[in-house]
Amino acid sequence: MLKPSFGEHGPCFPLKGDNGFVQIRLRTTIIPEAITLEHVDKSSAPKNCRVYGWHRGYNVDIAIETGKIFLLAEFSYDLEKSNAQTFNVLDSVGSGLVDTVRLDFTSNHGNPSHTCIYRLQVHGHEPTSVSMLATQS
Repeated sequence: MLKPSFGEHGPCFPLKGDNGFVQIRLRTTIIPEAITLEHVDKSSAPKNCRVYGWHRGYNVDIAIETGKIFLLAEFSYDLEKSNAQTFNVLDSVGSGLVDTVRLDFTSNHGNPSHTCIYRLQVHGHEPTSVSMLATQS
């Protein structure tokens, strides 16, 4: 299980093979702006990635349509760059609300046995008002 880490990457969360996914429920509903993937071991780093987001509609007081899945970002993690790489959310997402994200990776940087996820951050801001949440329904 991935656990929150504040200020540094967490331990390796190993996934068998060179492709797979992790799904994460966020602490609160946000309007996503960027995704950061941080890695420390080159061979087990995910390479080609997509991040999806959606709102499960767990808040019964606010009618929010569920089932809308947004492609938030599509990127390749580059070993020649910084360990922490940030990717902007696609413009097509607009002001879509998410409380759950899924990182899918279709390859890694060479480790055939496993891929590690060290730290995935979702940057964004909380909706400014209940009326904004209601407009998403």
